Amino acid sequence: MAYDADVIVIGAGLAGLAATAELVDAGRKVILLDQEPEQSLGGQAHWSFGGLFLVGSPEQRRLRIRDSHALAWQDWLGTAGFDRPEDHWPRKWAEAYVDFAAGEKRSWLHRQGVRFFPVVGWAERGGYDATGHGNSVPRFHVTWGTGPGLVAPFERRVRAGAARGLVQLRFRHRVTGLSRTAGQVDTVSGEILQPSDAARGRPSSREVTGAFELRAQAVVITSGGIGGNHELVRACWPARLGKPPRRMLSGVPAHVDGEMLGVTEAAGGRIINRDRMWHYTEGIDNWNPIWPRHGIRILPGPSSLWLDAHGRRLPVPLFPGFDTLGTLQHIMKTGHDHTWFVLTRKIVEKEFTLSGSEQNPDLTGKNICQVLGRALAGTPGPVQAFLDHGADFVVERSLTALVRRMNALTEEPLIDEAALRHEIEARDREVTHPFTKDLQLTAVRGARAYLGDRLIRTAAPHRLLDPGAGPLIAVRLSILTRKTLGGLETDLSSRVLTEDGEPLPGVYAAGEAAGFGGGGVHGYRSLEGTFLGGCLFSGRTAGRSAALG
Repeated sequence: MAYDADVIVIGAGLAGLAATAELVDAGRKVILLDQEPEQSLGGQAHWSFGGLFLVGSPEQRRLRIRDSHALAWQDWLGTAGFDRPEDHWPRKWAEAYVDFAAGEKRSWLHRQGVRFFPVVGWAERGGYDATGHGNSVPRFHVTWGTGPGLVAPFERRVRAGAARGLVQLRFRHRVTGLSRTAGQVDTVSGEILQPSDAARGRPSSREVTGAFELRAQAVVITSGGIGGNHELVRACWPARLGKPPRRMLSGVPAHVDGEMLGVTEAAGGRIINRDRMWHYTEGIDNWNPIWPRHGIRILPGPSSLWLDAHGRRLPVPLFPGFDTLGTLQHIMKTGHDHTWFVLTRKIVEKEFTLSGSEQNPDLTGKNICQVLGRALAGTPGPVQAFLDHGADFVVERSLTALVRRMNALTEEPLIDEAALRHEIEARDREVTHPFTKDLQLTAVRGARAYLGDRLIRTAAPHRLLDPGAGPLIAVRLSILTRKTLGGLETDLSSRVLTEDGEPLPGVYAAGEAAGFGGGGVHGYRSLEGTFLGGCLFSGRTAGRSAALG
């Protein structure tokens, strides 16, 4: 039986493109399959903010950020919390990834034309002790051009391979089976879906028009996670995070359904750490949605007052931007799915950034003049659109009117104005002198000691009830599905492993399908900026390994 290609790559997202690009460099013939139409090439990465975790970068040094491999590894271990026998390979992948992030990652990307916004972001700040969760220093490097800017060089390499006759791009091919010949997985079968002109991210037809069967010496799985499949998210939801939310928003398109994970498992691959997942707590309904239940995440600065559904402040250190899953765990114990930010016009102007390439047209379009405007007064255009049209936003001059409208947005009026006023006035008293026992204000002042935060990410401390800082703003926040932290277990060559720990012959995996490496490189939590980088690193590894056979 003849082979149709040397390697079949399943999934045309960032990991699949990275793997295919490496295979092309090795002179291998590749068939790249994806169930979505060609206009969705690049997958979830296209929609991303383009954040990458780098250690000891020139951007950090210019901002006087002292980072090191040892500090990054300390932060990774404190965040991941590896504690299972299944964490053998994930931990080895973590070591390799931190080496990559502190070593050749930036230069490798730079050679392909990737550039970075000069201000380094400080995500997942933790707020515990030095060996606990969080980034000790800013490490979140935003790609110049955001997600599309990061996808572009890998798409260019793949299309150059297609022009040379080394790559066949086959869209609308949904894989339903993997089978073996003489013990080796070498056959990929499935359904051909009806052609679709659906715009990127929008639901495409699932009408079947035919079938296919293809053979290759190796198969690389880069099909993504489960974030668009809420039923599967709830089935995998861990008890440690409480009951799954009754209502969730989707941070990824509906086609991110996890179906290929089941196909690979049926062929003998082992999935580990199913219960580890990464969902955001600052989700808002997109007023201009692209996919079903489309949510956008607020990337908040540290100043907004974060309240539970009853109007009580979240406990220390669950401040905006400090501990995503710690906050999620607390929220799910309150008996409600939503929380609130209460803030001022001054805070929204300085601190609100919305995640996603489409929500940051200045960075995505590489418009220097517009980017410089971030340091000026005024609300960014995409944020103003949500203030004007967003169903979750309430803007009022008085606290009385604000609370009344907040209560009108929920099934029952849970917030007591007098109690909330007492909380805000107590917080405001702490702003008027340089000493405070309010640890959020301490964190705000600490953030402003970093030049990047003081310039574009953290407002000067002020009273929330100061009329000059108003109007007051309340934002209802929902749980937003995003990433699968577990996945197909792989060794350091990206070979998929079976239940007995042996490689599944001929099968490799990368990206979110492999837990970004090993079946869960992040452990329980992420340091952020590590998802796109995990796709690149594991995709590159899988491509190089499959090329060697």
